[in-house]
Amino acid sequence: MSAIEPTDTLISVDDLKVHFPRGRAGWGKPAEVVKAVDGVSFSIRRGTTLALVGESGSGKTTTALAVMRLSPITAGRMQLGDTDLGALQGEALRQARTRMQIIFQDPFSSLNPRERAGAAVRAPLDLMKVGTPAERTQRVAELFEAVGLRPEQQHLFPHQFSGGQRQRINIARALATQPELVVCDEPVSALDIAIRAQILNLLARLQRELGLTYLFISHDMAVVEHICDDIAVMYLGQIVERAPRKSFFARPLHPYSVALMSAVPTVSGGRQRAAGRIKLTGDPPSPINPPAGCRFAGRCPVVEPACIAELPPLREAAPGHWVRCRRVEIVDGVPVPPLQMRTA
Repeated sequence: MSAIEPTDTLISVDDLKVHFPRGRAGWGKPAEVVKAVDGVSFSIRRGTTLALVGESGSGKTTTALAVMRLSPITAGRMQLGDTDLGALQGEALRQARTRMQIIFQDPFSSLNPRERAGAAVRAPLDLMKVGTPAERTQRVAELFEAVGLRPEQQHLFPHQFSGGQRQRINIARALATQPELVVCDEPVSALDIAIRAQILNLLARLQRELGLTYLFISHDMAVVEHICDDIAVMYLGQIVERAPRKSFFARPLHPYSVALMSAVPTVSGGRQRAAGRIKLTGDPPSPINPPAGCRFAGRCPVVEPACIAELPPLREAAPGHWVRCRRVEIVDGVPVPPLQMRTA
């Protein structure tokens, strides 16, 4: 799948690889390499949200950090508008950071406990020398209002806020430089259930009002369904399925995606409730020595010998719906998944 799409594309990632050397496994043996991200391609249209989902260790957070240039890139190309992100160094990279910001997962550890909330939000403006001191002060006040915090709370320290309020501070800080792309690295996973909806609604409102583009990292399919426009499922460093939200949640195609969806709790009146969760056996292969064939083959309930022999390509099974599975068949123009969710 090519990552280059029409001109409304903000970010394009093409064949991204992030490999980490580990040193030698033993005397006389070659150095080991962890293939955390191994050939990932995607693009995000301006003003939309792409969700990267998968279990821990799938490579989704490493992909996001590489896009932010916070992780070393082994190979591949990343384009932000007309800017080649992979080629930027020094001051050019520093200036490009005004266009892309990140909201981290843990609202407790991502704030300096000795820095007041207003100073934390102002820090990017001071570092990037954005505007005059008076304009920075005004900008901080506007950001506190935009995320639902009171002006006087600028003078408080992080320990004086709840978890949800701290994440609002992190969101305000991420928006300080008026970025085009915001990476959300599981921004609600550390919050109480009741607070999650508030933060998700805040992110959705800010996207509408400011025209933001989100790369949203999550393992929670219910959260993803609420906020994303497109979804990409990762497994062991590769994208195994990519589709628009409605198409994916109506009919996931890859066996791994079907297993993920079977674990989503539902209520009557909503999507048809799963009668039984599809339980996967075994553990994912090592990213140091991934298998030559389909990387999910060792855990797949519908695996065939050909799946083990050769890595299937990411192919378009339906308009905009891509899947890396040789067992997905097209019947009367409709893709049919090899593994079906059991429904009540």
